Amino acid sequence: MFAGQGNPMSAHTLDLAAVTYRYRGGQVALTDVSLSLRTGIIGLLGPNGAGKSTLMRILATLARPTSGQVRWNGADVASRPDPLRRTLGYLPQDFGVYPALTAREFLAYLAAVKGLHSRDIPARVGRCLDQVGLADAADRRLGEFSGGMRQRVGIAQALLNDPALLIVDEPTVGLDPEERMRFRHLISDLAADRLVILSTHIVSDVEASATSLAVMAKGHLLYSGEPEALLAQAAGQVWEWTVPAERVPELRKTLVTSSSTRRPDGVRLRVIAAARPSEDAVASAPDLEDAYLWLLNRAGGA
Repeated sequence: MFAGQGNPMSAHTLDLAAVTYRYRGGQVALTDVSLSLRTGIIGLLGPNGAGKSTLMRILATLARPTSGQVRWNGADVASRPDPLRRTLGYLPQDFGVYPALTAREFLAYLAAVKGLHSRDIPARVGRCLDQVGLADAADRRLGEFSGGMRQRVGIAQALLNDPALLIVDEPTVGLDPEERMRFRHLISDLAADRLVILSTHIVSDVEASATSLAVMAKGHLLYSGEPEALLAQAAGQVWEWTVPAERVPELRKTLVTSSSTRRPDGVRLRVIAAARPSEDAVASAPDLEDAYLWLLNRAGGA
C-alpha cells in the first residue's frame, strides 16, 4: 500500500486489482497489475513500451481493462466512471494546443467543454494560470510559448476542475533542464492535498518528489513501495572503477553501466552487478537510477 502525505481525513483511494489489458490483435499491454494508491506523488517508472501510457489511459477512463478492476473511493470505475471523471485532471503525453489562441482563451474554452459554469470560468482560469506561473503570459498567443510554457498550460487545463486525482504522462520529454526543474517543483506544490500519478521513464523526474514508486516493464509491475526500500534492495549491487577509455565499448557489451565519467587516468564506470566486476572495483551506495536499472536488469526488462 502506498502511503501519501495528504490530510488523512480527506484522502482519496485508487485501487487496482489484477488489471490486464489486451489489444484486439491479442497483444498484451498489461498483466495483472495491482496497486493501492493514496494522496501524494506516485512516480510510475518504466522504459518505453512498459505499459505506462496504457495504464494511464485506463485510470483516466479512456480505456477499459480487459479484466481486473479499478476502484475510486471504493466505486467500480468501469460501471460508474462519472464520480472519477468529475474529479480527474489529465495531461496526456501528446497534449496539444491551438496556437492562435491566448492561454486565457484556450483555458476558457476547455473549461466550458468540461462543464464549468460560465460565471465561474474567468476566475477559475485566472487561478489556474497563477498556479502554474503563467499569469503574466495569460494574453499571449500559445504559438509564442516555449515547450515548458505549453506543458504548464497543460497542467493548468488539468487543474480547471480542481481535481483530487491528477495524472501526468511523460510531462518533461523535450524540455530543457531549467524547464524540467520548474515543472518538478510545480508538481510537488500541487501534491499537497491530491493524488498525483507521474508517469515517466526519466528517473530524475521522480527522485526528489515522489512519495512512492511503481516500476513497470513489459506490462508487468516489478515494484511498488517507497524509494528508500528499493534503494535498500539494490545495496551491494553497485560498483565503481576506472578503466582505460579503449576498454569502455567492450565492457558496456557485458555490463550494465549507469554512468561513465572521463578522468585524466581513464573513464570512471558505475556498474550494476551482483559480484565485484574487477579487483579494482569498489562498492558504492546506490542512487535511485542505480536501483531502477538493477531492478530492470534483474527482471530482464532493461
